[in-house]
Amino acid sequence: MKEFVALIVVVFVTGVIYWGVEPFAHSQMNPKVEPADYTFADLQPIDTAKGNIGNGKELVVANCIACHSINKEGLESPFAPEDALSAYGVVPPDLSSAGFIYEANFLANAIKNIAVATKQTHKFDGNHPMPAYDWMSDQEIADIVAYLVSIAPASMTNKEVFIDSCGRCHDVRYDKWQANGGLKTYLGAKVPDLSMMIRSRNMDYLHTFINDPQKRLAGTAMPRVGLTESAEIQVVKYMEEVGDSKKAERESLGWKMVLFMLVMGVIAYLWKRKVWHDAH
Repeated sequence: MKEFVALIVVVFVTGVIYWGVEPFAHSQMNPKVEPADYTFADLQPIDTAKGNIGNGKELVVANCIACHSINKEGLESPFAPEDALSAYGVVPPDLSSAGFIYEANFLANAIKNIAVATKQTHKFDGNHPMPAYDWMSDQEIADIVAYLVSIAPASMTNKEVFIDSCGRCHDVRYDKWQANGGLKTYLGAKVPDLSMMIRSRNMDYLHTFINDPQKRLAGTAMPRVGLTESAEIQVVKYMEEVGDSKKAERESLGWKMVLFMLVMGVIAYLWKRKVWHDAH
C-alpha cells in the first residue's frame, strides 16, 4: 500500500511540474508571437496580376542586368563576382528563380524599396546595396514581377530553394555548403550554420522567424526573406533532411519505448512483491 501511495505522489508532483511549471518556463523562453503572414499584409498592395511580361523584360534588361544575372535567360551580369564584391560589398543574386520563391507582392515591394520590404530600415538608411526603384510606377514594377514569374522554373528541389533563399548567408557544413557573396561580412553580424538548427528550434519558431525575423528577434540584421509558404516549407524540409534525417525513424520508436517501459515497470513491480513478500 505504501508503494502505491508513493507512486501516486510521484505522479502528482510530476504532473504539476509538467503541466504547470514547464509551460510557464516555455512561455518565458519562447514567447508567443503572431503567426506567419504569407500575404505580407503590412506592405503596399501592388497588382502584379496585370503585369505586362514583354515590357517587364525590357525594364529588367534596362535596369536590373547592370547588377543581376538571369542565367536561365542567358543574361549575364557585367560584373565578375569578385568585381561586384569589391564594388558593392556583396554579390547580387541571380534572378532566375525569384518568381518561384518569393511572394509576388513582396517581390514588387522589394523592387520598390528593398529596405522597407525586408524590414531593414534600422540597418540601412538609404545605403542598402540595392537602390530603391520607387521612382518607377506600380505598373512598371508589376511588369517586372510578371516577367520574373514567367521565367521562373515550374519546380525546384528543396536544396535549390534553400540555396537561392538562404545560401548566400548561411553555411550548411553537414551538406558541405558554404555561403558566398559577401553578405555575412556586409550584414556585420554573426551568421549561424544551419546544419542542426532543425533540432534546436521547433517548427513554429522556424516558420515565424523565416517569415519575419523581427517578430522573434527585434533589431536582428537578418532580412525578412519574403518566401511563399510553399517555398518556406521546402527550406525547412531541406534543413530537416540535412540535420534530422532520422526523424521519422526516431518518432516511430517513441510509442514502442513507452510500451516497453510500461511492461518492464509491471514486471519490476511484480518481481519486487515476490522477492519481498516473505520479508514482510
